[in-house]
Amino acid sequence: MTDSVWTLALCLLVVVALLMLRRRMPAVFWWLVGYPFVALRVLTTYRATMDACGLTVPASAVRRATVRMIGREAAPVPPRRSFPRPTGSGLVMRLRMATGQAPEDFMASADRLRHAWAAHAVHIRPTKPGWLELRLIGWDVLEDVQPSRRRQKSGPLSVPLALRDDGRWHVRDFRAVPHELILGATQSGKSVYLRNLLCGLARQPVVLVGIDCKWGVELAPFAPRLSALADTPDRANELLDTLLEEMEARFRLIGLASVGPDTVLTSDVWGLPDKVRPVPVVVVVDEVAELFLAASRDDEKRRDAMVTKLIRIAQLGRAAGIYLEVCGQRFGSELGKGATMLRAQLTGRVCHRVNDESSANMALADISPEAALAATAIPAERPGVAILGDSSGGWSRARSPHLTLDEAATVCRATTALVPELPRLDSFRPVVAAEPAAVATPAASVPTARPVTE
Repeated sequence: MTDSVWTLALCLLVVVALLMLRRRMPAVFWWLVGYPFVALRVLTTYRATMDACGLTVPASAVRRATVRMIGREAAPVPPRRSFPRPTGSGLVMRLRMATGQAPEDFMASADRLRHAWAAHAVHIRPTKPGWLELRLIGWDVLEDVQPSRRRQKSGPLSVPLALRDDGRWHVRDFRAVPHELILGATQSGKSVYLRNLLCGLARQPVVLVGIDCKWGVELAPFAPRLSALADTPDRANELLDTLLEEMEARFRLIGLASVGPDTVLTSDVWGLPDKVRPVPVVVVVDEVAELFLAASRDDEKRRDAMVTKLIRIAQLGRAAGIYLEVCGQRFGSELGKGATMLRAQLTGRVCHRVNDESSANMALADISPEAALAATAIPAERPGVAILGDSSGGWSRARSPHLTLDEAATVCRATTALVPELPRLDSFRPVVAAEPAAVATPAASVPTARPVTE
């Protein structure tokens, strides 16, 4: 009797430990318990599941004839598969489609496969003609996103920003997607996404330019790493003029490289030799609606001029190594002339929770109507969740790891030495307050300001 009690107590203790492990460390639980059970379920029920989901095909004529000789009927043939390999968030299999099957057949049955194998999600992705990748997700990977500990395969101007719901990291690659539109209402997680982006770029030799017409309250904490900051519409207009001058100078440099004994045939700055290649520039517009607002006729002229300059940078900036990151709470054609044209130049789309359906449609409807519908369904209690879309029509759900403003500001202060030299932007270099000392009495003197170059 005593042995039975101890055995029962030990079993209860193991169950409680596994439940705690599943809640606190889901990845460890998956490797120890989840993957073996799910892989065994997939292997033992694969044929029956594929048949129930309508993903089998009739056997070949030779097989039917052979089986008929022994008095049996040939069973339908499922797609050939590889062994389920474990991943950090689930498992993955390669499927060889049978004759007559298409990737759309498997994508339409993804939800049925999810329920059949008791998985959190199933993602289907074509890899090459005739082959698919089936990725099974064991738990909700977006519930608690942590910064990636594994080094992502990325190069210059590439930053891993958010974890997608298929367990992969979304890498923001400016050379592949030069310009991007980021939308999100207040408390939607848009600022956290932008902090991760700025911190990732701050560690690289990149010129960071900020346009924040809310008197700089959003981008001021990143001032130690910014090469230029415009905090009013007038300053933004002047800064855009300077950026256009810089862009024209870079195009002249590209043209000169094609003349002379050391001819370099290229159409962008990335084809130039390293010694003469200008440093890339990333322009972050925090609230684009502030650039469109106008209260008088003079404001309308300034607005039209700024929008035209932004469109020119969006159209020509990629070849000159100048990239746009446009953010806003609201974006629609009612902002004014040029809004739709500017939106068309922003290839990348990131839509967090928005307050109206038209903003989601403006961001994603031209990419995929399903993506716009998914953006309107983002719950308010899950800040940071966003729908990522691109011009290919693909989209995915992702979430950025939480990064506080203090942590982001600390990274920018630590990378001040990496601010590149760009003389045209010296007049727009923000001033940075001295290092804050320990908070003392209210009578403490206000710290003096010093330039960022000190």
